[in-house]
Amino acid sequence: MSVAAVGTAERRRFRPSLGATLITLAGLAVTIGLGTWQLERLQWKQELIARIARQMAEPPVPLPARIDDPAAWEFRPVTLTGRFLNDKETLLIARPHQGRVGYEVLTPFERADGAGAVLVNRGFVPMDRHDPAARATAWVEGETGVKGIVRVPQPPGFFQPGNGAPAPGSAWMRADPPAMAAALSLSNVAPVVVEMLPGQGAGLPGAPAGTLAGIEPRVELPNNHLQYALTWYGLAVTLAGIYVLSQRKRADTGTDGRSDDRISGA
Repeated sequence: MSVAAVGTAERRRFRPSLGATLITLAGLAVTIGLGTWQLERLQWKQELIARIARQMAEPPVPLPARIDDPAAWEFRPVTLTGRFLNDKETLLIARPHQGRVGYEVLTPFERADGAGAVLVNRGFVPMDRHDPAARATAWVEGETGVKGIVRVPQPPGFFQPGNGAPAPGSAWMRADPPAMAAALSLSNVAPVVVEMLPGQGAGLPGAPAGTLAGIEPRVELPNNHLQYALTWYGLAVTLAGIYVLSQRKRADTGTDGRSDDRISGA
């Protein structure tokens, strides 16, 4: 490096302009604030996941006759006693299962305690077996018992299509107990869905071979808050670095970019 280059580097000073400083401070406040908020969300999500894990590990209890607070029962293992209303089963569009597209079968379950009906998700069927007649041999007749996990149907997302009652032979986009009850001419239907646990199908009293296999417990709670927090903090560091580098000016240049007569001696 030449002596002239060294001299030029030594004459650079950090001289931030007021506008750049105000904009940078505002940007830092936003990015650091969002990063901190994501850390708070991370702690909340971790506590929620831990609480759900504790609830799912509890021993199953009978589903109460009246559910005033559905959210308090979500992810709780429960038992039901009664009979399936096989002639009123309905289909729910499902995610691909083992590379196959299809549906989940929701069958109303009439409770033996006289507390009305509960929609029971009995598991996946491939698209070529959507017709109930193709699955009649797997219907469970008579009184039986079921173990499952309570799920509270979620409201539709902003970009989700409507969920009106489908035409005969077609499927619902999402579980909606009140709407499904109305479409099936049922009254006194619980506001929750019970997802039947695996390992019961062939063991249910009166269940023939080929009975629906139930659903593995599933908790769909994405937890990307740490990545989001690091992204926001990274943006804050980048913004601060750009600010410092951009506001370093030659010692003989004022903040407005013109020659500083006091330094140049002019």
